[in-house]
Amino acid sequence: MNSTETPSGTDRRRWFALAIVMTAAFMDLVDVTIVNIAIPSIQRDAGASFSEIQWITAGYALAFAAGLITGGRLGDIHGRKRVFLVGIGGFTVASALCGLAVNPEMLVASRFLQGAMAALMVPQVLSIVHATFPAHERGKVFGLFGAVVGLGAVSGPLLGALLTEWNLFGWEWRSIFLINLPVGIAGLVLGSRFITESKAPRALKLDLVGVALVTLGLLMLIYPLTRGRELGWPLWGHLSMAGSLVVLAVLVAYERRKAARDGSPLVELSLFKVKSFAAGIAVQTVFGVALGVFFLVWTLYMQIGLGWSPLKAGLTGVPFSIAVSAAAGMSVQLLVPRFGRRVLQAGALVMAAGVLLYIWESGHYGLAITPWQMALPLVVMGVGMGLIVAPLTDAILSEVPREHSGSASGLINTVQQMGNALGLGLVSVVFFGTIAEHLRPEQVGPAFADAFENALGWVAAVMGAIFLLMFALPKRPAQHVEGEQAPTGREEQEPALV
Repeated sequence: MNSTETPSGTDRRRWFALAIVMTAAFMDLVDVTIVNIAIPSIQRDAGASFSEIQWITAGYALAFAAGLITGGRLGDIHGRKRVFLVGIGGFTVASALCGLAVNPEMLVASRFLQGAMAALMVPQVLSIVHATFPAHERGKVFGLFGAVVGLGAVSGPLLGALLTEWNLFGWEWRSIFLINLPVGIAGLVLGSRFITESKAPRALKLDLVGVALVTLGLLMLIYPLTRGRELGWPLWGHLSMAGSLVVLAVLVAYERRKAARDGSPLVELSLFKVKSFAAGIAVQTVFGVALGVFFLVWTLYMQIGLGWSPLKAGLTGVPFSIAVSAAAGMSVQLLVPRFGRRVLQAGALVMAAGVLLYIWESGHYGLAITPWQMALPLVVMGVGMGLIVAPLTDAILSEVPREHSGSASGLINTVQQMGNALGLGLVSVVFFGTIAEHLRPEQVGPAFADAFENALGWVAAVMGAIFLLMFALPKRPAQHVEGEQAPTGREEQEPALV
């Protein structure tokens, strides 16, 4: 099937194709969460410094963010199947390099490569679905995709804990990366057979200068944040962070010129004239910062501060993941149609309340705190997060012109990952910044508990800021025409298949 053919409702191959691309999406989602739970084991076994630990997670997020829009456009130009196969093949190779890393530096570099390959693979998933399934089947398919996202959130930390705890073949933490090899190879072989190629009829050109400026600006901001404490906050770090704002200003000027010249900028700046989109992008970025801070410090607190095993820490997170999934489904189907924006704002306040409850419990119970005592604040936080994550994208896109929905969705995904990378960089300030350089064994637990409470204080403040930003979102997302799917983020570049 080429890009102008109509998907066949009787072709069973499309369901195999769906299983393959969903598995790839699941692999990426799990890989983001699975690493956090193994971080302390990596630190002990590989001798990684705290800044290298941050880069193991931030490097992936940064490379993923910088490459998402480019990856989507490469699929439009060169074929989504072809770019997907390159991405899943490269992701598998990068996973092998992560698992075989001989030192922390090699692991960090391999994680950058893994994030870059995920940026080629992930944008093709919804594009392939859109090009493979007729309109009347896509509602069912996107429902399955939502289930996969929820399953990835629940299973990632638990799978990471089990693999680390079982120590398969003596691999310890390496198995969390090597588990991707058989999955990736199967996806590569089956994908080449069952996925049908498609391209956009009028693909945009690549904006390589825009990609370079975005990446440079982010690196100039995040690298000094990550290494600053370890290096004593040198002058060049402050200059680099200030210079990042100049680079991003140059990016804006360049994108305006490129849009006027050939209509194919990396960032569609006209979108920011839409109030709800601009506010939503701000919410998404700041929310990414909060999540980047929380998930890393939470893992370090449980495993290093409290001395828990990876399995115990992973099981502790199960109530949180279940609460996120349950609240997300309820918010979209029942609450948002009735209460609109107030559901998202309630989510921000509920999540902030959960964070404050967690701070109180950590201080009240000290190092004797148990997973059962953590369950209540984690469930409250999970409910708050679920009320936000599911309807936020629709709220952001609700007033965006339909012809720009592809660019808008690409920006949403990108800024979320950028915020996450920035949050991981800020961990050195809000968490490690409160921990003394050299601690005696008996000082480690109290120091990490205090640092955890400090970091959570910042997360609660960020959730308050998100609540205020949400006033700029539309009171109710625009209703889609009956029978029409909500924007998937790729429509403006999709062939007319229906």
